[in-house]
Parts: sequence; C-alpha cells; structure tokens
Amino acid sequence: MYIRMLRITLPDGNFKEFPEHISGFEFAESISKSLKNEAIAVKINGELKDLDTLITEDSKVEVITSKSEEGLDIIRHDAAHLLAQAVKELYPETQVTIGPTIENGFYYDFAREEPFTLEDLAKIEAHMKKISARNDKVTRRVMSRDEAIEYFKSLGEIYKVEIIKSIPAQEEIKIYSQGGFADLCRGPHSPSTGKVKAFKLMKLAGAYWRGDSKNPMLQRIYGTAWSNETDLNAYLKQIEEAEKRDHRKLGKEMNLFHFQEEGPGVVFWHPKGWSLFQKLVEYIRQKQNDAGFMEIATPEILDRSLWEASGHWEKFQDNMFIAKASDDEKVFAIKPMNCPGGVQVFKQGIVSYKELPLRLSEFGKVHRYEPSGSLHGLMRVRGFTQDDAHVFCTEDQLTDECKKMCSLILDIYKDFGFDEVRLKFSDRPEKRIGSDEVWDKSEKALREAIEATGLPYTVNPGEGAFYGPKIEFVLRDAIGRDWQLGTIQVDLNLPVRLGAFYIGEDGKKHHPVMIHRAMFGSIERFLGIMLEHYAGKLPLWLAPVQVVIATITNQVDPYAEEVALTLKRQGIQVELDLNNDKINYKVRKHSLAKVPVILALGKNEMEKREVSVRRLGSDLQEVLDLNDFINKLVQEVKNHKIN
Repeated sequence: MYIRMLRITLPDGNFKEFPEHISGFEFAESISKSLKNEAIAVKINGELKDLDTLITEDSKVEVITSKSEEGLDIIRHDAAHLLAQAVKELYPETQVTIGPTIENGFYYDFAREEPFTLEDLAKIEAHMKKISARNDKVTRRVMSRDEAIEYFKSLGEIYKVEIIKSIPAQEEIKIYSQGGFADLCRGPHSPSTGKVKAFKLMKLAGAYWRGDSKNPMLQRIYGTAWSNETDLNAYLKQIEEAEKRDHRKLGKEMNLFHFQEEGPGVVFWHPKGWSLFQKLVEYIRQKQNDAGFMEIATPEILDRSLWEASGHWEKFQDNMFIAKASDDEKVFAIKPMNCPGGVQVFKQGIVSYKELPLRLSEFGKVHRYEPSGSLHGLMRVRGFTQDDAHVFCTEDQLTDECKKMCSLILDIYKDFGFDEVRLKFSDRPEKRIGSDEVWDKSEKALREAIEATGLPYTVNPGEGAFYGPKIEFVLRDAIGRDWQLGTIQVDLNLPVRLGAFYIGEDGKKHHPVMIHRAMFGSIERFLGIMLEHYAGKLPLWLAPVQVVIATITNQVDPYAEEVALTLKRQGIQVELDLNNDKINYKVRKHSLAKVPVILALGKNEMEKREVSVRRLGSDLQEVLDLNDFINKLVQEVKNHKIN
C-alpha cells in the first residue's frame, strides 16, 4: 500500500519527509532535542503558529526560538500575559484589557479602583517569577463569537467582552489559558510560562481605554523582556546610562533651552542653545553650498487649496494646524512639510533640461500635531526645523544624484562622530502610482547609490511610499541605541500633482523626478541625539561656549580680558569668569556646564604670557605659550576634530 510522504522544507532549502501529519513540537524534536527545548513557536509557510499546530501538507517550516526577532516578540507577548496572570492572582478584583508588545518590551492596561504603587510593582514582578518557575502549561481554545462573549461575561471581564464585539464576525476567536488565567489573543504563544525568564517591570502610567479621553482611565504597567539575563542586564544598563545622558537634563545644566506649558511641544531656546543650533545650520549650509545646492525659504502658512492639490489635506489633515482669520473666509494651514513650497519655487519661470539637476535646500520650520502624551523634549516636538532639500532632475540623472546625496550624508555623520551607520531600502508598495518602468529606474538608482557606499543595508519589501522608494539612514550612538535620521526619497507623484515641468531636449514638457532629502531630519531632534551621544561633552568646534577663562586673582583680570578678546577675534566663543571664587570651585562649575576648555590664569601665566589649560574630562593641566595655544585651538576648530 502506497503511503504519501509529507515533505517539509527547512529554511536552508533541505527537506525532511514524514509518513503522516506532524506537530511543531515533533518537527523540532526530529531536528534535535535541544531545539525542541528551545522552541517557542513554529513558522509554517511564513505564518507564525503555536508549537502544537499540526502540519498536514507539504510546507516550508522554521522552528522559532527566543534568539530571533520574531521569537523575542513572542516572549514579550508571553510576558504581558504573565503580568496579567500575576495581577489577577494577587488582585482578583482587577479587570484586564489589552497587553501588546512594544519596542524592547510590553505593557498591560488594567481597570482597578485603587491605584498601583511602586511597592505593588515589586510584588507583581516577584509573583511573575513564581509563575514562571511553576512552568504553567499554555493551552489554546477556539470559540465562537457568542461563546467567547458569554465566557468573559462569566468572568466579569467587561473590557474583553467589548473587544470581542468589535471583532469581525467571520474572524476566529482564540483564548489562551495558563494556570487559572485566560486571555483573548491571536497568538502564537510559548508552550509554557517557564519560557519567560528574563524580564523586569519598569514603570506605571495612566492610559484612557482605547486612547479616548471620554473613556475610563486605566492603569498601565510597562515592562521589558529579553531572551536571556545577559541581554536584560545590558538593556537595563543602557537605560541607566540613557537617564544620565537625558538631553532635557543636560539642556538645563548647560542652560541651552527649556519647555513650558504655554508652548507644548515647541522649544524656548536660550542664548547658548541657539548658538549651538545656528552652528548646526551654518555647518549644513556650507556643506550644501559646496555640493551645489541653492537655499530658498517658503512661507509657513499656505492656503488650503495648495495642500489639497498636493494630497496632504486628504492624507495628513489630522496632523496639521489649521488657521482662519476672523474676517476672512479662507482657510490656511501651517505647513507640516516643505515639499509643496519647494515645487512652487521650481515652477517660477520655464526650466530647461540644461538647468537640471536643480538642487533647492531649505531650513524650513514645520508644525505637526503630536498627542501631548507622545511629546518628549527635543526628540518629539510639534514645531521643528528640517534640513530639507528637493532635487529636480531627469530620470537619467537620478542615479548620480542619489549617489552624491548618500556620500554627502555619510561625510556629515562622520564629522559628528557617528561612524556606525546602517541603511534601509524600501521598495514599491502594493498600492502605488506611476508605471513599473519608472519604479524600476527609481529603485535601481537607489540600490546603486546604497551599494556605492559599501555599507550594510536591509531591504523592507513594500515599505516605500505610494509615490516612490526610499533610503533611510540609521545611526548607532555611544550607548548602542539606534536612531533613524536621514532619508532620500524618490517622488514620482508631487511634480505631476502640482504641475511642475521642464522643457526637454525634444522641446516638449516633461515632469521632473523629484528627490526629497534630509540629513539631520529635524535639527532639534539631532541636537538632542547629539547631546545624549556625547553626554553633553560636545566636540570643541560645536560647543556653544568653547573656552572659559577663569582668574586665580583679580590682579590678572586685564590679562584675562586681553586673552578673551584675542580668542574672540579668531572666532572662538569665550566666557570670562572674573569672580572672587576659588579656582577649584570655578573649574568644577564650568566642568559641570560641559565647557570643553578651561584656562586658569594667575600671576605666573600673566608674567610669562602663558595659559594653564584644562580639558573637560581630564585632571591633567597643560601650560602653553599663549600664541601656540591659540594657533592650535583655532586649527582644531577648523578641522572639526571630534577628540
């Protein structure tokens, strides 16, 4: 009798055959017992499933462990259920709502009259560890919509009932149980609670049910979970270091900027902070000028009709600030993006193909509505400045322009001490505009530009915008955090929508290809990232105060003023400290303010025309001839040296 064999293809292309159906557990064990012990889920033909799922037809199968990104996400979802189970066992009157995974962790929202405390948090975490050690088995049940509603009604879980009622009627409803706790979930989940071992509860917060302020306020518990204790400890150490480097704390210590309730999400710049901001602008301006960009400026408020024509009114209106004068029927919007304004500049006058590529840059102030709960210092604001550029070119010029932009962006990051850069390439989405032929050219241009950098890159299939593919630049800072900053994006849509054209060699009108480019993205955000990357100890050429001259005795005040004037004439930013405080106090005070160079001047220095130099972060003191010191300092600033 012929028995058809079940063929399972492994990720490496090899295959295994079995005489009949097989579960994910059994398949993992067929490879090795150690893999079965490490397995938490299985991927069947690209879809994640629980390990007890039966494989009944020829399939491509991958065993998932917590070492992979997908496995780690499952562990974090398991941890959210573990948290909810612990809360229900400790505080049975609490109602559970939702508990998704987030970057680096998870959270769960609870409905409870009495607020949780930090002492409760420690108690809950300890109980989670007990449940993990119990290794409760996790089981899955599939219910009908009505059965699930009645089941959670019987448990008194009204929020779960509300969720089920919002699920489409045809969708399968799964209930996962562990110990005496049950939760509504799509899954998959690990086979037992013992798989979640490396976790920590982080903080408490409030959250409205379903994000609507008209709904009840819930209590949210945040946590982090990792595949092992080593990774958990490394993350906690990173968090500790990040708190020390918090740019909001540094901004206060260095007297750079502040925020206040009357201007939520917008920055109040102090003189030193504004000086630093302008240094970034001037640096970028010089780089762009050298690269052939011409700087423009466009209005911050534009009529609604332009935003309708560009498509922003339809797709981005909820994030736009709308303005209307009391005696005027017209509706205006404060610009959330610079692109439509840049196109208007391009359209003034007839452009010939001989004038392309036309590179227009703009330090455009834009405003976007962000929920108040998401605002975070300089990192997430409502008003910010983009180092924007829009390049108008022909299809034949596209590849070369993208290569030049990549090179420029990477050179700039290097000047700021960011040597570890990764690139992401996003190609055409399913819903898009433009012909496949033009998309082929655009994607080919961006791929060639990426490959010319020699840097590693990942591909995000289908993640491009509907109007064109893009490159994203991701930097890693001094404590291992990743930041997405620069972008290069090909636009096949906006020039058409806004009627931009040039006269080609054939004498006919053609729509240009438009390339959007940002290097810092938001200057405010980049400044915040940079403060945290350097822990406030900015490179000399960037520091808002580069040198403080501190006198040991008032008798040397005239010499100190002479030195200060000489440095200022060389473009060095200097402050004088002529107070009667002791020199050790002065050095400590200006070190806390992160001043890179402190000059201590006494009678000996004045008589010999020398300076006693102390660098930030060093206890060593160097005595130099005044002219030698100034020459070295000026050269260091000009060279944009990092160390």
